[in-house]
Parts: sequence; C-alpha cells; structure tokens
Amino acid sequence: MAIKDGEQYLRSINQLKPSVIFKGEPLTGDISEHFAFRGLLSTQASLYDMQGQEEYIDSMTYLSPHSSEPVGLSFILPKTKKDLKRRRAMMSLWASRHYGFLGRSPDYMNIALMAYVSAADVISPSNPEHAENLKNYYMYCREHDITLSHAFIQPAGTRLSALTDSFEDSIAAKVHEYNQDGMIVSGAFFLATQAATSEEILIYPPPTLQLDEHNPFTFAFAIPINTPGVTLVCRESYVHGDSTYDYPLSSRFEEMDTLVICDQVQVPRDRIFLYGNASVAHELAQESQFHAQVSHQTLCRYIAKTEFFLGTAENLAKLVDLHSDTMNEQISEIIVALEILKSLLVQAEEKAKKNKWGVMVPDKGTMLVTNTYFPKIYPRMVEIIQQLASSRIVMIPSEKDLQNDASYDLNKYLKISDTEAFDVIALNRLAWELSSSSFAGRQVQYERFFFGSRQNVINRLYQGYSGLRDSSELISRFLES
Repeated sequence: MAIKDGEQYLRSINQLKPSVIFKGEPLTGDISEHFAFRGLLSTQASLYDMQGQEEYIDSMTYLSPHSSEPVGLSFILPKTKKDLKRRRAMMSLWASRHYGFLGRSPDYMNIALMAYVSAADVISPSNPEHAENLKNYYMYCREHDITLSHAFIQPAGTRLSALTDSFEDSIAAKVHEYNQDGMIVSGAFFLATQAATSEEILIYPPPTLQLDEHNPFTFAFAIPINTPGVTLVCRESYVHGDSTYDYPLSSRFEEMDTLVICDQVQVPRDRIFLYGNASVAHELAQESQFHAQVSHQTLCRYIAKTEFFLGTAENLAKLVDLHSDTMNEQISEIIVALEILKSLLVQAEEKAKKNKWGVMVPDKGTMLVTNTYFPKIYPRMVEIIQQLASSRIVMIPSEKDLQNDASYDLNKYLKISDTEAFDVIALNRLAWELSSSSFAGRQVQYERFFFGSRQNVINRLYQGYSGLRDSSELISRFLES
C-alpha cells in the first residue's frame, strides 16, 4: 500500500468506529462529520495528500527496502547526517502546513516507533519473539502508513497503586493473564492526544521499580484503536464554530485529548513487545534514544510555530502603524527565540552521531536544551501577542456581525488607516485564538508539559548534558594551576 492520501485516511478513520465518549455520550456516525473532529481531520488529510503530490513526493518519501514502494520519510532509520537532513526537510514541510499547532501530527509517532525498533535487539536476549514482533510492527506501520497514537502516562492516583495495593486490588495498569494467545490488560492512560483520530495506539507505561522478570505492571504493545475493551473518554472540545474567520486556529488544528481506558483488553501475541521485565523496559527506553529522535521532529514544529507568532506580532504592530521602542523590543524577543531554535536545529544535525545500533541520532545535549528552552519562551510569546493586541481582543465582532445591519457601522468605526474592518477583525480574532481563547490556554499547558514536568525536563538536561563534566574539569584544572 505504501503512502496513503487524505481520502484513504478519512475512510479508514470513519470505518474504525472505536468506542469514544464525548460529553457523556457515545460518539456515533462518521467521526469526520463531528464538529469536534472534522477540522482536524481535514487538516491531517491534507498532510497525507501533500506527501503524494508530484512537487513533494521526492522530498517527503523514500523507497521501502521491503516493497520498493514510496513510504513516509519520517519512518526512515537514519544512517547518515544526510538522512537526518532529508527527514528534517520532510517534517518541516508538514510543520509549515499545520504551523506547528499539531503536537501529534503523524510524523511524531512514526519517529518514535522507528526509535524503539532501532533498539529492538535490547529485547532479544530475554524474549526474541517480542523483539521480532516490534520489528514486524514497525514494518507494518511503515508499509501501510498507519496513523499511530500513544499512551504512556497513567493518572496520578493509579501509579502508586502498583506499589501499595495487592495485585487483585491494584488499579494500576496491569496484565491479568499472559498465555499462548497473548495477554489480557486493564488500566487507564492519560492524555492520549489524537487517539480518536488514529488507526492504532501504542501503549507503553513507564515500568515500576519492581525489577523481577515477571512484573505484571511492565508491558508494551500496540493494537487497533477499535479493539474491544478500549474506551476513549474525550475532554471538552475547544471548537466553538466552523468559521475559519471567527476561529482560524481551533477550526483547523484542535487536537482532541483523551483518557484511554482498557477493560480486560485482549492483546494478540504478535502485538506484544514487552512483558514482565522492567530492566529491559528501562533499557529499551534509554537505548532507543527516544527523546533525541522525536525532539528532532518537535524542534521543526517549534520553529514553524515561532515563525507564526513572529508574523502575527509584526502584523499587529503594522496594524496600528506604530513600531514603538516597546513594540520593537517585544517583537525582537520572538526573533531571538526563532534564531536560537534554528541554530539548535543546525547544531543537533551537525553534532549527530551514530549509536551502537548504527542509527544516526541528533545530538542529545542540544535536544535536551531545546526541550527546556521552548516551554519557557512559549508563554512569553503568548504574552507578547496579548500586549500587542491590547484591548482589541477583548471585544471582537464575529463574521456574522459583518453580514447584518451592523456591518456599515463596523466598517466605518473599526477600520484602521488603510486596513478595512474585515481585515482588522480577522487579525484580532487570530490574536485572540493565539493568546487568550480556550484553545490558546490548552496550547500553553500542552507546550509546558510536552516532555514532562518542568523539573523532570530540567533533571533530564542536567543528568544528560555531557558538557557539564568538561566544564567542571576545566575549573579544577584552573584552580590546580
């Protein structure tokens, strides 16, 4: 099958009919017609269309080593720096289409799966079958261009249950039974973004501290999103209307987050990648260099998003034709952030090295810096948009106001210099959605915790930054001299 187009994507998503709960009610009918999902699905369909278009296919695909058909470049196992740069060009094309607002565009999980399969041999000594399952699943996803979601984190109240309660009473995610047919799993997983608009889901909770080889709380597997026993509970939608004029961002880029509930889910044997051995689970997470690989995609998204903020900020300043020193300073903050991110991307690729599996990995230290930097600068960019837009985003007319009897007065009084009221309102509505709407609030929180809590991200940087040791030794040598 190789790469799919947007029509094939939408048809697949509509046919799956997973168990989705939205506002307390089961979702029925085609999900692509539901107001909370259709804008996102349309945007994502355009991404799939894009990779098959003549002007993009060479820069967004490569020939499968299995079928010789074109497959998505985000699946590639990069062996050279050139491969990384090719992958970056592809990811940047998609990011430019969604302007960095899709935290879980399909390339993110494609790269995550690639990272895990690159270190599949970590699993082989304890269970060769599981390692082979992971390799086969990667090939299946690549050859069928599967849209994959994931669930890693359990709700806070359930994680401790694995350590404090008996197995029978524990509400932590666990394997009830492991047999020749597969395993039976129950548990809940938090914040599965785009689960309802994906074909499959990878579930891989961080292993508990119990390091024996028969730990029922340690596992990894992937299943179709419509597998019996899987229920997706949606949060409130931030889509408040279909008008791309009134809601230029949420109408296109609102990604639904879900709680994934597994109730006695039967996982087929060939879909099990890990079971029981927490030390192997820890080793796979480390040796796959998951964070460095997916951060390559995330950094491309950060750059596209920052460019969007910069363009919005500049247009807000031009609207009032007043580039004051304060405005210049605020816009310059975004320029500095953008250029730092671009420089980090170059450095990540130039300092990339092959790991023990022969896979080229973007520089880990650079990626850790990126993951610490962007969550700090993002709320500041939001604040800058709020300040530049000022009170104009407090009271904003809608598209329908421009189509009724009030339109004459709106055109008369809301025009600014040579900019017609229609364009003034459009820019103000964009600034509102970018900085002050419920959609904007979710974006801020999402970016803050994209790779975990602030302290976890900082600790990951501190513990993983190789230059720290060199700097410390530099001072020791200086003092000795």
